[in-house]
Amino acid sequence: MPLESVTAEILALMAESGAPAFNELPVTEGRAIYTESQSVPPTVEVYSVEDAVVDGPVGGIPVRIYRPHAEPAPVHMHLHGGGWVLGNLVTHDADCREICVAADCIVVAVDYRLAPEHPFPAAPEDCYAVACWASALDTELGGKPGPISIGGDSAGGNLAAVVAMMARDRNGPEFALQLLLYPITEPSMNSVSYQENAEGYLLTKTMMTWFWDHYCPDIEQRNNPLVSPLLASDLSGLPPALVITAEFDPLRDEGEAYAERMQAAGVEVELRRFDGLIHAFFSMAGVIGAAREGVNLVGSALRRAHGLDEPQQ
Repeated sequence: MPLESVTAEILALMAESGAPAFNELPVTEGRAIYTESQSVPPTVEVYSVEDAVVDGPVGGIPVRIYRPHAEPAPVHMHLHGGGWVLGNLVTHDADCREICVAADCIVVAVDYRLAPEHPFPAAPEDCYAVACWASALDTELGGKPGPISIGGDSAGGNLAAVVAMMARDRNGPEFALQLLLYPITEPSMNSVSYQENAEGYLLTKTMMTWFWDHYCPDIEQRNNPLVSPLLASDLSGLPPALVITAEFDPLRDEGEAYAERMQAAGVEVELRRFDGLIHAFFSMAGVIGAAREGVNLVGSALRRAHGLDEPQQ
């Protein structure tokens, strides 16, 4: 399928701007530019937004809690993308608002420690700590009793998959669903989708090399399943999953391979590829009409996982 028309216009404007890629800048400058580019006025209203701090392995972990209404609602935990190097509570505010309303869930966003200052395993350990906190305090958060769900995009999808494995192997917490939006699942970068989409579609192979080198500079350590979940020997016993990929994304094939391996291990998996779209399309639902279907799919999947009815039309 050809590139979606609005997406093609966005990519053309980016190419014409001549702005340097994040991997061509110092980390601190790249973070500032990424945050500024993702800082948009809220277009989706939620009932309330509250910041808090959760005790982590080495200190406090900032979180942001989005509530859809005053009544109790299921709890969903969202882990932002940005290659484990970029991103914060601001950059994915729009995503969390979309999920909160579409899924009728309380969303807990996590500002986990970033590389290169805090390489693996800082990020997954932070995220696991917040998952334990949210699961134990779900009712105090205003949540309905029952398993929470966990998800994320790109590097956040990687972390969501990893935390689901950690929870399985550490006897909890239990998750109703793992929501994996175009996740990073292995480090080789030699798939067909990497060959087809290495340049020109927002996320590049060069940028992913930069991300990997910051997050896990030890090449041998990248074989650890808590770094690369696709390399795990056993994927059985994991929570049900919704895996979303994009046609013009270097990460497409590894996300789909992870979904297929989970299915082969007996995990209930829904896999959906969005043709014509690129990496990070979920965050562009406000301007790309075709991306709105992704938000709707996520909302429906989370509602089903938490036993909620679809909203009245």
